[in-house]
Amino acid sequence: MANMNLYSRGDRLFVITNMVLIGLFAISTLYPFIYIASLSMSSGFEARAGKVLLTPVAFTLEAYQYVLSDSQFWISYGNTFIYTIGGTIASLAFIIPGAYALSRPQLFGRRFWNLVVAFTMWFNAGLIPFFLNMKDLGLLDSYFGIIIGFAVNGFNIILLRNFFESVPQSFEEAARMDGANEFQVLWKVYLPLSKPAIATITLFCIVSRWNGFFWAMVLLQDEDKIPLQVFLRHTIATLSDDQEFGNSLMNANYSFETVSAAIIVCSIIPVLLVYPFMQKYFEKGILLGGVKE
Repeated sequence: MANMNLYSRGDRLFVITNMVLIGLFAISTLYPFIYIASLSMSSGFEARAGKVLLTPVAFTLEAYQYVLSDSQFWISYGNTFIYTIGGTIASLAFIIPGAYALSRPQLFGRRFWNLVVAFTMWFNAGLIPFFLNMKDLGLLDSYFGIIIGFAVNGFNIILLRNFFESVPQSFEEAARMDGANEFQVLWKVYLPLSKPAIATITLFCIVSRWNGFFWAMVLLQDEDKIPLQVFLRHTIATLSDDQEFGNSLMNANYSFETVSAAIIVCSIIPVLLVYPFMQKYFEKGILLGGVKE
């Protein structure tokens, strides 16, 4: 940190105020994670009594033992990885060529097609028409429907298109002089130079797929195909009315609250592990892709 004596009184006050505000903001964002983690590792009796505030009370891992012993949890966890990995690959397979095509000045009707993509960010067909469309296409209650039905996002296309447009034309011209075609220009010139933007788009896709809930709940009926977020919803909806589960609490050290918290903690661990490796690309990708020169 720079020497505060080099600042005027007004500047010092400004810096200190910023540090306090940033610190409060950091605490406000971290506290929910800390609370849920502490709740999941606390005794069910203490959790129901509302005694958990910051650290675990009457530390126990019985809630995790209950969750991890449930075969449906692991099935849903595996499904979430399928939807996340498959959906992210499908999204990139559509977004990268689409963004590259829209960035080409020679594209016929380029302004019209850019407007069509931007239009989807403001308006959509609605819930019922989309559901009926998925039904007519035979994509209900299927892995393929979840993976391919939500592969394209207009915002991601425009973000990557702006990044492609910021790549100096001299790189493309050099590749053209060496005889490169459109596919080779995309693969050997634009993709290597666009790693920050592509990493950012990939992270957006991963988080969106991993947290996908509503349409998975609507389109999937087979419990062996539901993702983790839908499993969490089913758990919250059913455990509170499950008489057998209620009876088991009499001799157990977990509760409805701690079991739900344990599922939430397990669901966010993969994203927390992936983000640090992609964070270095995130800021650069947003800045360069979000601003058009």
